[in-house]
Amino acid sequence: MRVALATAIRTLPRGAGLAYEPKFDGHRLVVLRSETEVALQARSGRIVTSAFPDLAAAARQLPAGTVLDGEVVVWHEGRTDFALVQRRAAATAARAAVLAQSLPASYAAFDVLELAGLDLRGRPYERRRALLVDLLLPLGPPLQPVPMTTDPELAATWYETLPASGIEGLVVKRLDQTYPAGRRGWQKLRHTDVRDAAVVGYTGTPRRPLALVLVLPVGDETPLVSSPLTAALRAEVAEVASSRAVTVATATVTAIGLGEVPFRSLDPPLTAEVRHTSARHPPPEVLRLRTEL
Repeated sequence: MRVALATAIRTLPRGAGLAYEPKFDGHRLVVLRSETEVALQARSGRIVTSAFPDLAAAARQLPAGTVLDGEVVVWHEGRTDFALVQRRAAATAARAAVLAQSLPASYAAFDVLELAGLDLRGRPYERRRALLVDLLLPLGPPLQPVPMTTDPELAATWYETLPASGIEGLVVKRLDQTYPAGRRGWQKLRHTDVRDAAVVGYTGTPRRPLALVLVLPVGDETPLVSSPLTAALRAEVAEVASSRAVTVATATVTAIGLGEVPFRSLDPPLTAEVRHTSARHPPPEVLRLRTEL
C-alpha cells in the first residue's frame, strides 16, 4: 500500500476548502484488516504486526476489508515520545508483548483507504474523513481519528500551543482531494527548519562515525556533510547500519569549506531529521535518526 506524502511549507496556507490536522510525532503505519487477520504495514512496506500486538488486537474490531492510514505514537507524561515509539518498533516479538503493557501504543488515524472492501482512495478527503470518524468514534482508543478543523485561526492556535504535547506541526489537505498515494499531495508545516534528509553515508569508521553525508529533499541534491554527531547519535548510526547489513563502500563528497571528504556510503540510505537553514553555512545539524520500521 503506497502512502500519501507531504511537501514542507514555511507558512500556514489559508483559504476556502482546506483542512488542518495536527502532525503527530511517531511512525507511519497502515492498518489492513482482512477477513481473517490484521496486518500492520510500515511506510517502508515492511509488515511489522509483531512489534505492536496491542494495536493488532484492537484492529480486529474493524470490519473486514478496512485499510487505515495513520501514525503510531506512544504517550508519556502527557506528550508523545518519539524515542518510546522507536523502542517499541525495535522490540522482538517476545519483548513487544511486555512493552505493549508498559508502553501501550496509540494509533492516530488520519485516513480510511478502504472500507468493507470498497476502495475509497478516489473519493474526496471530506467524504473519507466523515467515514473515518463514523468508523472509529464508537470504538475509542487506542484507535482514534486525529483532530481536524477547517478554521485557519484554530489551526494557527494548534500550531502555537500543541508542541507542548509533542505535536510536530500541521498537515494541510484539500477537502476535495483524492488520496495522493505515493505522491507529495499534502502539505506539512513544522516548527523550526526541521527536515527529513536521506543519509547516504557517513565519515569516520564503522565503529565511530563522525558525521553524516546527507541529501536534503530540496535543492540540487548535492550531498552535504552534517555537523559532528553527538555520542548518542554516533552509537545509534553504528548500530542501525550494522543491523541493516548495508553495503559499505568508500567514496568522496565535496563538503562546503572542507574540500573532498572521504566517506562510507550506505545502501539503502537511512533517514534523519536535520535542522538546516542555509545551503552554505552552517552545516546541517542532525537531530535524530528516523529508523524505518
